[in-house]
Amino acid sequence: MTDWVAEEHRYLFQNYGRQPVVIERGEGTRVWDVEGNEYLDFVAGVAVNTLGHAHPVVTGAIAKQAATLIHISNHFYSKPMIELARLLVEHSCLDRVFFCNSGTEAVEGAIKLARRWGHDTKGGAHEIITAVDSFHGRSMGALAATGNARYQEPFAPLLPGFAHVPWNNIEAIRAATTEHTVAIMLEPIQGEGGVNLPAQGYLAAVRQWCDERGLLLILDEVQTGVGRTGSLWAYEQEGIEPDIMALAKGLGGGFPIGAVLAREQIAAHLGKGDHGTTFGGNPLAMAAGLATFRHVIENDIPGQVRAASDRLIARLRSMEDRLDVVTEVRGRGLLVAVGLGSDCAAAVVDECRRRGLLANNVRPNAVRFMPPLNVSNDELDRACDILEAAIAAATSPVTK
Repeated sequence: MTDWVAEEHRYLFQNYGRQPVVIERGEGTRVWDVEGNEYLDFVAGVAVNTLGHAHPVVTGAIAKQAATLIHISNHFYSKPMIELARLLVEHSCLDRVFFCNSGTEAVEGAIKLARRWGHDTKGGAHEIITAVDSFHGRSMGALAATGNARYQEPFAPLLPGFAHVPWNNIEAIRAATTEHTVAIMLEPIQGEGGVNLPAQGYLAAVRQWCDERGLLLILDEVQTGVGRTGSLWAYEQEGIEPDIMALAKGLGGGFPIGAVLAREQIAAHLGKGDHGTTFGGNPLAMAAGLATFRHVIENDIPGQVRAASDRLIARLRSMEDRLDVVTEVRGRGLLVAVGLGSDCAAAVVDECRRRGLLANNVRPNAVRFMPPLNVSNDELDRACDILEAAIAAATSPVTK
């Protein structure tokens, strides 16, 4: 029998800390490994599998498109690309779409667009303010934007032109703003930072500051978009609108995709030849995105998320009464983290997996859930049962 883990160690770069399970197939919220073991998947490709695994709407669209036309390049037009762009514009506050292949590419596109706008309209202003504990990607521009020195230090010198300020601190943003500032870029909820929510009024204050100083507001909705937080876009719950938005993850329902959305007067600053991608907007990715996004809209998936979130968060918070080590439950929609009183999250995740649940230790002291958006109540309850047992096994807490 092939030892697939050993084979991975032999042939692949060793730049991922993988869980020791080789997943072979999936259906809905469940996956199976090569040994036939079944798991509830509450990682969902890191908030990617919006409708779960092998959803017929997504697989059907991919199969149909693959049998028709896979790739043509952006030297030509294609219907799926135009149809998805139209749907995104009709269901957001923005006017134009650029398609790419990932969240990192979307962030890079947003940075480049903001810098071009600053070059053309603000005398070359180019600096972008981001938040400490943010995560915007691992390519060199997105890495420079990311507010985490642990990711950055081995790759210095980084692309200049970024200032990192404390999250939830509008005064720090005001103090960091100079004549060279062109934009502020934030995640509406910091996903990789630990599922850190914005303080009430924080993002509205940032929007107001951008308006006062003539700056662009870029929202990185790579992890929060497409219904994940209980509204189609997380910005809707804050009563604000961005000037530029980066999307990816859940938009393709599991298929690689990314997008930059922008206001008309900003998008107009990228002309022919100023930016591009070989594979972005390819018909196969567009068919997957169109099928996924249309299903989310037509079936009120954000409404389903709100109901599921109420159930999940209530159940998780009930653990605070029984387990001393559970210190906090934070999140919105189906992007939720359980805070722990010690750095035991990796051990908890291991115990979850042994019991048939895949979760993510987003921080040393926090376990993150981000299941498919159509997860059932029974699956939510089962995941909570497993998590509670796993925490008890990993920490041997004192029962209240």
